Amino acid sequence: MQKYSIGYDVGSAFVKASLIDLSSGKNIASFTSPEKEMKIHAPESDWAEQEPEVWWENVKTATKKVIHNSGVKPAEIGSIGISYQMHGLVLIDKNKEVIRPSIIWCDSRAVEVGEKTFREIGPKKSLEYLLNSPGNFTASKLKWIKENEPELFERVHKILLPGDYISLKLTNEATTTYSGLSEGILWDFKNENQANFLLDYLGISHDVIPDAIPNFSRDTCVSKEIAEELGIPEGIPVSYRAGDQPNNALSLNVLKPGEIAATAGTSGVVYGVSDEVKYDPQSRVNTFLHVNHTQKDPRLGVLLCINGTGSLNAWLKRNITDGLSYEEMNAMAAEIPPGSEGLSVLPFGNGAERVLSNANPGCQVHNLNFNIHSRSHLIRASQEGIVFTFKYGIDIMREIGITPSVIRAGNTNMFLSPVFRQSIASVIGARIELYDTDGAQGAARGAAIGAGFYKNYEQAFETLHKIMEISPEESTKEQYQEAYNRWKAVLDKVLS
Repeated sequence: MQKYSIGYDVGSAFVKASLIDLSSGKNIASFTSPEKEMKIHAPESDWAEQEPEVWWENVKTATKKVIHNSGVKPAEIGSIGISYQMHGLVLIDKNKEVIRPSIIWCDSRAVEVGEKTFREIGPKKSLEYLLNSPGNFTASKLKWIKENEPELFERVHKILLPGDYISLKLTNEATTTYSGLSEGILWDFKNENQANFLLDYLGISHDVIPDAIPNFSRDTCVSKEIAEELGIPEGIPVSYRAGDQPNNALSLNVLKPGEIAATAGTSGVVYGVSDEVKYDPQSRVNTFLHVNHTQKDPRLGVLLCINGTGSLNAWLKRNITDGLSYEEMNAMAAEIPPGSEGLSVLPFGNGAERVLSNANPGCQVHNLNFNIHSRSHLIRASQEGIVFTFKYGIDIMREIGITPSVIRAGNTNMFLSPVFRQSIASVIGARIELYDTDGAQGAARGAAIGAGFYKNYEQAFETLHKIMEISPEESTKEQYQEAYNRWKAVLDKVLS
């Protein structure tokens, strides 16, 4: 009898593998690879590329290590799930070999392509059928390749998202998912099918899109060759696949209309579930198919993404803290009062920001006073700047009917900071619930659901452990409101 499920979280910095016990729901072992962050190459300003083979090498390393460290017999592993960095573009040829480095989520080169497409298709049709502007998403990146690297484009057999590539390596089958098509802006919401009208406009063959399967599916299984290489049984179903943000929502059991999930890793995301077709006319927040969407029971995820969150925190750690840990940085931030004594930070240093209608103002520090402000002020103001960006985006989500009263998040990344989590509760006016889970564990649970080891979602998440709740503080409400108003005035001036 299979007793365990393995999940991967394939990010732009690390690959994490987790192994969960299907009976208890507990995480038996986890391993993260590599030791230092994977490189993001920037051949030109605002470009961001990674080698897909590097993701795969780290998946292999993490798999072997997590199985060895757990002591679990490989024959008892019954399912595999994949969570991955969204919106990337991987190109393969007829031999299933990668043609060029992947253009990843924070690459901004295709912004103009997407804006031109939006104008020429027409905003009305684009929003009614795609629920989004093509923006800087996967379809626009593919068009950029066609226009700028025609010789490489001629070799393209299939396009894949990062998670599709990992699935290909595990199974030797090129597939994608329905929600994956929607995250690439390649899904026609009106006709519940691949957006062929968009491909026709872009001058791209329909055939480059691989066959789509549900997020939960037993249709693909580990190949004999890879089973032998990894030391696992042939035929294990790769039974779940989703982008990191829909998967984060799944890992927190955010599956019903009105529920909200958040994350604050390299990027920051608020993700709300709806059962209605909703979109932002300016595409500052984006709507995709959620992992449990069906035609009978629609489930749509409305996503607010902020590129410069944990990336700002990591930059501060590397460049101004003289080797301090994140825990020490959080303690320094806690020494400073709410509002950072007038210091404001715009945390936009990681490419074009969709929440700002694809503007790219860069990271900026305002109102710095040499006689008042210290490193501690800069650390706190940076965390508050990220929180204020969350509020800015959530106010947009409220305009299309999503109002958070409770936000669920994993007890990880920036939510480990008391200042960050209390600030976000107080500024947004919502209770924060932190859970003992992460993307890799969520992918493992999703795989077990897809393989049929859990009879329903309720059974899969009945063992999910809540660590703490954080409620808004009335005593600091006025301070935070003043600080947010000051921050927003700076942002409005920069964007004007």
